[in-house]
Amino acid sequence: MDNIADCLIVGAGPAGLTAAIYLARFRLAVAIIDSGRSRAALIPCTRNQAGFPDGIAGTDLLARMRRQAARFGVEVQSGRVAALHRRGDLFAAEGTGTAVQARTVLLATGVTNRRPDMPDSIHNAALAHGRLRYCPVCDGFEVTDQRVAVIGTGARGLKEAEFLRAYTRDVTLVASDGPHCLSDAERQRLAAIGVPAIDGPARGFVLTEHSFGFLSAAGRLAFASVYPALGSEIHADIAAALGAACTDEGCIRVDAHQRTSVPGLYAAGDVVLGLDQISHAMGEAGVAATTIRNDLAAHAPLLR
Repeated sequence: MDNIADCLIVGAGPAGLTAAIYLARFRLAVAIIDSGRSRAALIPCTRNQAGFPDGIAGTDLLARMRRQAARFGVEVQSGRVAALHRRGDLFAAEGTGTAVQARTVLLATGVTNRRPDMPDSIHNAALAHGRLRYCPVCDGFEVTDQRVAVIGTGARGLKEAEFLRAYTRDVTLVASDGPHCLSDAERQRLAAIGVPAIDGPARGFVLTEHSFGFLSAAGRLAFASVYPALGSEIHADIAAALGAACTDEGCIRVDAHQRTSVPGLYAAGDVVLGLDQISHAMGEAGVAATTIRNDLAAHAPLLR
């Protein structure tokens, strides 16, 4: 090996680790750098992941995937890639704990959920106990017939409240910062499905053994689970700085094979589409890794 990776993967969440496993088994030289902020690590237990009928914690799933990648010679490097630069036919990574050059790069940098205003200690404890949840697609089933709040407003808040209304009759939409920003049509829709809209701000969060409560314009409220519907910060800055096309929402735009508009640069997972599904991220990573292998082979045959 000439100290130049065939592929640098940025991010060691489910997408990045899946791609690493594929690429290593394609007998390619893989470097993977991770900043330690995978959202999957925050999942106390996912029951959507096929193959784990009793569910699995996000940390356990990531640990299993790291062990699998290590069996094929891939070790995750801790660090943060702040920028990528083109040097001829190569990419060079710039940042903390990084000194990698690669023929191709796969961005699996994901997104970060916008959080309600609360101390980290309360946030993390509520998340661990299933009182604070960020993905109704993942765990709406777990709040069946429970009292649930959605923190948000506008079209995003309405959409999440209506999604959860399929699991429980007791859903309340609470604005995060102050009065709701809802159109007449949105208010009518909430009324039609039986979801009250309460003005914020949502503050003063308190976690108890049986509930998660906070103050609002209507006084103190308590719920079995609370879902923030505040959007996400998309980690596409590296791609945008290289001139890669992005969607209006800020996600990296890719073709059907996970290629970005920059030759040699690929992307997979929530940074491409914020579906928040591990299985979807893994599927995109498998496509991306196979495309990378075939694109490299088209440039120069991969011969044993």
